[in-house]
Amino acid sequence: MKIYIKYMVSSRCKMAVKAALKELGLHFIVVDLGEVEIMETLSAEQRQQLAIDLLNSGLELMDDKRAVLIERIKNAIIEMVHHTDENIKINFSDFLSKKLDHDYTYLANLFSEVQGTTIEQFIISHKIERIKELIIYDELNITEIAWKMNSSLKKSQDSLLHISNN
Repeated sequence: MKIYIKYMVSSRCKMAVKAALKELGLHFIVVDLGEVEIMETLSAEQRQQLAIDLLNSGLELMDDKRAVLIERIKNAIIEMVHHTDENIKINFSDFLSKKLDHDYTYLANLFSEVQGTTIEQFIISHKIERIKELIIYDELNITEIAWKMNSSLKKSQDSLLHISNN
């Protein structure tokens, strides 16, 4: 059985979900960002207790199919930008279409309608946040950051100047 969870964006979130499942005696197959697959079918009581446990960790069970898809879009972007060490070379529209098994135009329209922003703006804001992290933690130099984020040095420097001016 698949369960979809809102606001699940980090390894700590995964740990909190695993702990909540364990406490309920549920066995997971996969715990991924925003999505969990368990062996059992949840009873109404288990579902209610899981919802409470997740809320205590700042997470939320989701039932609405549109909300689930929006969260899956966000988690795919966050995973690609924040949790991969590879150079981001892939076209995000192709990546999202394949990963979520939906036409990109549908995904983009749904995301814009529900979130009030475009997928592209969401990606850019997360790339900027990732660049800030890399600078703050002094992990990479500007050229390495530009390569990692798959943009030219000039674009990254412009973004960094914009960030430093704010």
